[in-house]
Amino acid sequence: MAEHPAYPVGLRLTGRRVVVLGGGQVAQRRLPALIAAGADVRLVSPDATPSVEAMADAGEVTWERRPYAEGDVADAWYALIATSDTEANTAASAEAERHRVWCVRSDDADQATAWTPATGHSEGVTVAVLTTDARHRDPRHTAAIRDAVVEGLRDGTLVAPHRRTRTPGVALVGGGPGDPDLITVRGRRLLAEADVVIADRLGPRDLLAELPPHVEVIDAAKIPYGRFMAQEAINNALIEHAKQGKAVVRLKGGDPFVFGRGMEEAQALAEAGIPCTVVPGISSSISVPGAAGIPVTHRGVAHEFTVVSGHVAPDDERSLVDWPSLAKLTGTLVILMGVDKIGRIAETLVAHGRSPETPVALVQEGTTAAQRRVDATLGTVAETVVAREVRPPAVIVVGEVVGVGPHGTA
Repeated sequence: MAEHPAYPVGLRLTGRRVVVLGGGQVAQRRLPALIAAGADVRLVSPDATPSVEAMADAGEVTWERRPYAEGDVADAWYALIATSDTEANTAASAEAERHRVWCVRSDDADQATAWTPATGHSEGVTVAVLTTDARHRDPRHTAAIRDAVVEGLRDGTLVAPHRRTRTPGVALVGGGPGDPDLITVRGRRLLAEADVVIADRLGPRDLLAELPPHVEVIDAAKIPYGRFMAQEAINNALIEHAKQGKAVVRLKGGDPFVFGRGMEEAQALAEAGIPCTVVPGISSSISVPGAAGIPVTHRGVAHEFTVVSGHVAPDDERSLVDWPSLAKLTGTLVILMGVDKIGRIAETLVAHGRSPETPVALVQEGTTAAQRRVDATLGTVAETVVAREVRPPAVIVVGEVVGVGPHGTA
């Protein structure tokens, strides 16, 4: 008999019995999707992986701790057979056939009545890929196709022209520390949907080059503000474009709410009645040190880390940072926007008890091709910044963690 391709279908399993035989790695991979589908899952297995056991302990599946027995799949709508006992798998598969229960068999796909497709999800769409040739099934090939389609949907490179999605209002998107690959999947998709992008100087610039030609890109630093403060002018620009019915993305470096004034923009949008979507970004306070080989915490070295803004000097009356208290902490201190103030910051920390030998690392242009790391101590950092011509943007790390990993100047 000639082989025929599998017939693709979506099973609606809410409240319906699904039997899973075996509690190993196959079950561990497949159970979450069955649980998410609302299935009434009965797991039959004498043992299980810790992850599967945790699902049972949480009440997400009903676990019968025993081997397969005749009758286990008789009342199921769907069965997943994945034990390490070939004879049990064969018997269960035969039982499923007799009772007309669709059955996936992990050890012998040719004997199964159903196959599990490689699946992925993107904004309300499920992508499922099945091979059409039963004799040449290659799970790696179908998974690669799945990944390519899902990635295209997520980053906007694969969009049906007549079904272009739009997120109303304004999206405050954290672009990450600089490397364009470090923006979130959701942030990249929203950029692909945008009509207008208002970007910061420190946002991932390479992402702007990927935008379609119809997208209007506005440099936030060049918005004319006349009688308005710069931030107020940016708020007004966001509101104006959104009221014109455009999909607007405010692209910010790092995370919108970590010294990014994102909340000021969100508040202004709320007052104007403009819908606002916040997309968190990878903060440079953690990612940039990590990219330079510096963990902000490390077992036996630092159990805490503190992130502060260094744009205002310690002796400036506008400063909201309690520098004397920070000097007494034993953990890691991460300073953002502090390159030009690091001399006075170091003096203050030393004056209030921090050793002048405390290691310091300055990571300039972190995560980008221009990244470089310069090492110093609290006692030498002021002269080192000048001698090595360290320029913003740079993340400054103070503490013993600086010496934990591979380090040195570049």
